[in-house]
Amino acid sequence: MPEKSILVVEDEPSIAEVVSLYLRRAGYQVQTLGDGQAALELLEKRLPDLVVMDLMLPGLDGYSLTRWLRNRSEVPIIMLTSRREEMDRINGLEMGADDYVVKPFSPQELVSRVRAVLRRGGGDKAAEGERALELGGLLIDPLARSVTLSGSPIELTAKEFDLLYLFARHPRQVFSRDHLLERVWGVSEYIDPGTVTVHVRRLREKIETDPSKPERLLTVWGVGYKFEP
Repeated sequence: MPEKSILVVEDEPSIAEVVSLYLRRAGYQVQTLGDGQAALELLEKRLPDLVVMDLMLPGLDGYSLTRWLRNRSEVPIIMLTSRREEMDRINGLEMGADDYVVKPFSPQELVSRVRAVLRRGGGDKAAEGERALELGGLLIDPLARSVTLSGSPIELTAKEFDLLYLFARHPRQVFSRDHLLERVWGVSEYIDPGTVTVHVRRLREKIETDPSKPERLLTVWGVGYKFEP
């Protein structure tokens, strides 16, 4: 199996060097860049398997780079930042980052997070041959990885689709956030549980008539979420 390729975008040379060293030791192909504009120019030509990026970058910041990537691909993104405020983390996740690591951090922890994000085995991926589901006007086709609502197509990211398909396959079953991380992301460790909250919010914005008063994707307070067909 070919080595996974990782792009590290970090303007602090010492951090970039350590991160690159540990990722290479873990068996990944690594390229490092020191500013967001250079990263954008590279990404326009070739997409890696995963991007690790700092938020505060010269040329083009990590938020802008994440927004650009998410408009074009589902390449996994892990953000690095010295900011500790919860809102910064939520903003990054809402823009499409898969995980968020606050400096200072353990390089080995970062490697573990990279493995967790890249891990595909154990997730609740919709495989070929699994049946399409039609529930309350929602048509979910796992083979085409497409969703329509009352005949109109809905654009979902890869993780949003996997999450919705899991809920639809198990209507009225309550899932905790940890359970969803295990089933959809393939691991419950190292990934911020807030990732689930963000993805549920995005799904509601796309499948609910009034996302502030959801009727399909419901919160079970103190437990998790469930899907009502």
